[in-house]
Amino acid sequence: MDGRPGLRERKKLRTRAAISDAAITLFLEHGFAQVSVAQVAEAAEVSKRTLFAYFPTKEELVVHRLADHETELARVVRDRPRGTAPLAAVRDHFLTGLRERDPITGLNDHPQVLRLTRLIDEAPTLVARMDRFRAGAERALARALRETAEITELTARIAAVQIVAVRWTLAADNAARMAGGEPADERYPGAVRDAGHAFALLANGVGAELSGAGTRAGIAPGE
Repeated sequence: MDGRPGLRERKKLRTRAAISDAAITLFLEHGFAQVSVAQVAEAAEVSKRTLFAYFPTKEELVVHRLADHETELARVVRDRPRGTAPLAAVRDHFLTGLRERDPITGLNDHPQVLRLTRLIDEAPTLVARMDRFRAGAERALARALRETAEITELTARIAAVQIVAVRWTLAADNAARMAGGEPADERYPGAVRDAGHAFALLANGVGAELSGAGTRAGIAPGE
C-alpha cells in the first residue's frame, strides 16, 4: 500500500474539483446571485443530486475553498513546538503566511484572488456564511487552547475570540489595500509591522494603550 487514494476516491476528487471550478467560473462571470445551482450542475455535467452530494448549499461551492482554514489556528496551536506559547505560534504562522502571500492573510494581489474576494464581499449570503466560518474558527481554537494550555474554559473562549478577530482584521485590512490597487510586495513591510503591533497588543493587553488614550483625551483612568 502506497497510501495514495484509490480509483474511486480519485474520481470523487475530480468530480468535486470539476463542480467547484465550474461554479467559480460562472459566479465570477455573472455574479453569485445570478447563477443557479442548476446552471452550475449543467456546466459541470452532473445532476443537481450529485452536486448537492458534494456541496450541500450553494454557498459551499465558494466557501469550501477556505474550509481547511476554519480549523487552521487550532492545528497551529496543537502542533506548536514544545516550549512555544500558543500566541507566539499563531503570530509566527501569520507572518509566514504574509511572506508566502497566502490569500487567507489578505496579502495576495493575484487577479483571481481579488475577484473571488470581491465576489464574497458582494454576496450577503456568502458574507453570512463567512461569519459562521469565523465562529467555527473561534470554537475550534478555544478547544485547542483548553486542551493544550492550563487555562479555564472561559479564558480559552475569550482568548480565541480575540486571536481570531486580530487575524481577521489584519487580513481584511490587507485585502482592502489589494482591492484598492496596492501591490502585495509594496504592502508587505506595512503588513508585517501591523501584524507585529496587533499581536503585541494581544500579548501585553490593550489596557495601557487605552489608559494612555483616555488620559490624553481628558478622561481620567477608571471613568
